[in-house]
Amino acid sequence: MAPVTEHATVRCTDAAGLADALDGAHVLFAFDFLSNALPHAWHAAGSLEWIHVASAGVDALMFPELRDSDVTVTNSRGVFDGAIAEYVLAQILSFVKDLPESLRLQRNRVWKHRESERITGRSVLVVGTGPIGRAIARLLTAVGMTVRGSGRRAREDDPDFGTVTATEDLPRAVAEADFVVAAAPLTEATRHLFDARIFAAMPPHARFVNVGRGELVHTADLVEALRSGTIAGAALDVFETEPLSDDHPLWEMPNVVITPHNSGDFIGWRDTLVDLFVDNFHRRLAGEPLRNVVDKQLGYVPGT
Repeated sequence: MAPVTEHATVRCTDAAGLADALDGAHVLFAFDFLSNALPHAWHAAGSLEWIHVASAGVDALMFPELRDSDVTVTNSRGVFDGAIAEYVLAQILSFVKDLPESLRLQRNRVWKHRESERITGRSVLVVGTGPIGRAIARLLTAVGMTVRGSGRRAREDDPDFGTVTATEDLPRAVAEADFVVAAAPLTEATRHLFDARIFAAMPPHARFVNVGRGELVHTADLVEALRSGTIAGAALDVFETEPLSDDHPLWEMPNVVITPHNSGDFIGWRDTLVDLFVDNFHRRLAGEPLRNVVDKQLGYVPGT
């Protein structure tokens, strides 16, 4: 942060000290993007002009007072795209090659010949056509998968997805997919988008991958869909409540892979986040447009 301290007084704080640190501050770098401390400290934000969030998702910050204010919000769009796309590919390969079973057999010293699936020609629906969804689409297309998108509006000429179906047509779209990847931002329109109705529309051999937000999914419905065989499996990096409680039924399901919200956390990601903030800080000093300005009513950067 040295390039910032040359031009500004920097205060570092935790959630408990946020109100005191906000007093008189013009800029907030919200590194803990899941913290809910800001609404409780908002009374001290009278001088605040700009918030930069160390995340692509800004749902944790979109409380009414901030939405209605003149404070500019920017996010860290672009930092995690490639890493998350690689994570999705890894999970798909793990499913089709049944790597978890291979590891179980290895631990038990069992030599058992098995056949595996191919990914070439398999169909993927990516729900969320922003930068992360597009990075996923490009990578999966490159390895021979057939990829379509689901977003706010339907179109047939998308450069990364080709065909994009509208969200209201999601039941029909998932019915044609071998893999469904959730990569949408969390908004009131997408909260619990994946519920019993959507899982029932998926083919019984389909797998579900969530790299968006846990609240995109009605978790109890997902558990039931996995338990009943409505869908074949799930790879989950995000959950409605994090960390996932140690008694949650998802832990014990053999057709589920759980990771602790780290699909985008490549080696060096923290430095990259700081570099993006520093770049935006210097843009602000120079009077240049900021990168990744969030539409606070939509809850994400327009055009994604």
